Amino acid sequence: MASEGSTASLADELRRIGRLLGRRGIFVADDGNLSARCPDGSVWITARGVRKDALLRGDLVRVAADGTRLEGSSEPSSEIFLHLGIYSWRPDVGAVIHAHPPFATGFAAAGVEIREDALAEAAVALGRVPVVPYRTPGQREAGEIVRPYLAMHRALLLGNHGAVTLGRDLEDACRRMERLEHVARTVLTARLLGGVCPLTREQREALGH
Repeated sequence: MASEGSTASLADELRRIGRLLGRRGIFVADDGNLSARCPDGSVWITARGVRKDALLRGDLVRVAADGTRLEGSSEPSSEIFLHLGIYSWRPDVGAVIHAHPPFATGFAAAGVEIREDALAEAAVALGRVPVVPYRTPGQREAGEIVRPYLAMHRALLLGNHGAVTLGRDLEDACRRMERLEHVARTVLTARLLGGVCPLTREQREALGH
């Protein structure tokens, strides 16, 4: 079982990451959601309709793996099924962040994946970032829709919606979301300047990918 101290620490870390990504312009208004898995398998997740850049302890909800509320009086994010689905199929994942960063979401809206050969950073930190077909946000089937992509990918673009990053912990998922938005902006700039000059296979293999 998770100790009271460990669950409280994760809740505090969720608030820190929410503030950080808010300052980066990755969380705006009340969009997006983030979660972290506790040692006992329960999950802290942001509540529905709250600003992520100003999270209070009451803006977090702890739920069991089946979604049963364990702690907190607010309703969990409507994207709870997306988070719980990812945790159920990826036991190595300790945190999930879903946001609508403008450049990455632009790729998602256009249905254009971000390739791993665009930048060295993309190859190392992200790999290929595919576009998951659109589905209505908040559906119970959300986890099922991303399931085919989870074995091979650490970041996903949600068609006409936003982006999701997975991490071993919140800091790992946060850095991946920041990197995704940075790479999306850089790739778009390269396209405006005439196109990306992709890394060769040999160059990517030299990076270990």
